Amino acid sequence: MYQPPHFREDDLGTQHALIRAYPLGMLITSGNSGLLANPVPFHLDGEASDKGVLRLHLARANSQWKDIRDGATVLAVFQGADSYVTPSWYQTKQETGKVVPTWNYAIVQARGPARIVEEADWLLAQIEAITSQHENSRPMPWSVNDAPDDFISAQLKGIVGVEIQISEIEGKWKVSQNRPVGDREGVASGLDNMPGQDQMAELVRRYGASRLT
Repeated sequence: MYQPPHFREDDLGTQHALIRAYPLGMLITSGNSGLLANPVPFHLDGEASDKGVLRLHLARANSQWKDIRDGATVLAVFQGADSYVTPSWYQTKQETGKVVPTWNYAIVQARGPARIVEEADWLLAQIEAITSQHENSRPMPWSVNDAPDDFISAQLKGIVGVEIQISEIEGKWKVSQNRPVGDREGVASGLDNMPGQDQMAELVRRYGASRLT
């Protein structure tokens, strides 16, 4: 993706943290069926290789897995916090008026060789891992074991596993680092007053501060 140097985020731990916080990624392939994109919940195993391994499953009726089996190029995209940024928040607007709107966001893209997995044990382990990731913090977490074994076995027959060995991973945190201090402060203050934008306001402050060091 287009990567101005001041927006690059190369820290692997930060990239992995975004994937875990926003696991519903976009699985994109270019293969025999052309360009395909499907939203899929991913599970990241950060210890399985130098850059990590992504595991997911697709409905057997979804032909995308066949393209992957046949060697399609695979890209996974994870969208983090984002926000429209109005020029009205910029100090520069008051000084010169030479400002335009933009959009702030944090995003990770991962590429790598992918393989199809159809073994029931692997599929069950993948389902258990992603379920535990999202259920364990709940007061009464649901477990795969809560469902009857024959029901789960039938469900597993309807899915196909995919494992992506991450060979390339890029992070882009476009959070006003390219703006003067007064503009960044104005953006953060403006976001403070927007419902659900606490995380982006914090990113603008944190990355702006790191730019000054």
